[in-house]
Amino acid sequence: MSAGPTTDAALEEVLYQVKRIIVGQDVLLERMVVALLAKGHLLVEGVPGLAKTLAVKAMADALGVEFQRIQFTPDLVPADIVGTRIFNQKAGEFQVSLGPIFANLVLADEINRAPAKVQSALLEAMQERQVTIGRQTHRLPDPFLVMATQNPIESDGTYPLPEAQVDRFMLKVLVDYPTSTEEFVIVERMVTGLETIQSVLDASQLLALQQATRDVYVDPSLIEYAVRVSTATRDLPSVGLTDMARYVTFGASPRASIYMILAAQALALIRGRDYTLPDDVRSVAPDVLRHRLVLSYEALGDNVTPEDVLGAILANVPLPQGLLQDQSAGGRSWPTAGAGDDRVWAPPPR
Repeated sequence: MSAGPTTDAALEEVLYQVKRIIVGQDVLLERMVVALLAKGHLLVEGVPGLAKTLAVKAMADALGVEFQRIQFTPDLVPADIVGTRIFNQKAGEFQVSLGPIFANLVLADEINRAPAKVQSALLEAMQERQVTIGRQTHRLPDPFLVMATQNPIESDGTYPLPEAQVDRFMLKVLVDYPTSTEEFVIVERMVTGLETIQSVLDASQLLALQQATRDVYVDPSLIEYAVRVSTATRDLPSVGLTDMARYVTFGASPRASIYMILAAQALALIRGRDYTLPDDVRSVAPDVLRHRLVLSYEALGDNVTPEDVLGAILANVPLPQGLLQDQSAGGRSWPTAGAGDDRVWAPPPR
């Protein structure tokens, strides 16, 4: 399915509605749409007051899907998330009361505030898109997506996410402070009052967009590139980074390679194409990989971050060479391109 005007217009209208509320944060908003289209869960990390929760709520309003917000606190229990069985005295039997996880878009606000057993209650839901209560398994609505937020600057009363939980998130986005100009507009909007967001999509239309995302063409060379990048996190000497090998205890699993391609398909659709480019994969790679690296104590001591490691890997793994089309020269093609070449990469004929 081509990325036609209807698809482009729908995605642009969603972002337009959200930007009536949210100032700046273009990367966050784009990655939120990527997660929606690729059916992947999103983890947003940033200090308090950067509109993380408001951005997710605004996106839900623009989509018009069923939305639930769960405020994670230390006193939560798993039943507060997935639901529980309640005895009905009048009927003389147990009945299932479904929890707030049964929604199209679930906001897990400050997910690191809850103990590990509560965080793990999301594991089955995020991976299998189902919930087991007692002996009964209940399917979650389709589409289903978890967007979680967490605060990185506090340690009191927080519980780091288990590695198995973190790995279920397709993307992890870091939110930074706004510029002075953006902050002025934020204050101005809050003083005058926020606008009302109009719903421009429903669940069925979102499902159609998700199917269109899966139809975006991916050249095998891009899959090979994603695998090489993911493999490099587990074997840094293979890409000439022997000195950095001591900083990484565990690299990314094959799930990272899958998510890089799925996210690249969504990014291509957002940018109005029905085929992916090497830059699509490279753009989403840091967001897919940063939370999958387990760094060593040496990295902590030397102040080495996942971004440092990933930046070195992406610089050392060459982009795939495809057919390049010069749009100003009647569509002539070249087999390769050098550094700084401004010609447009296009996939080989199918």
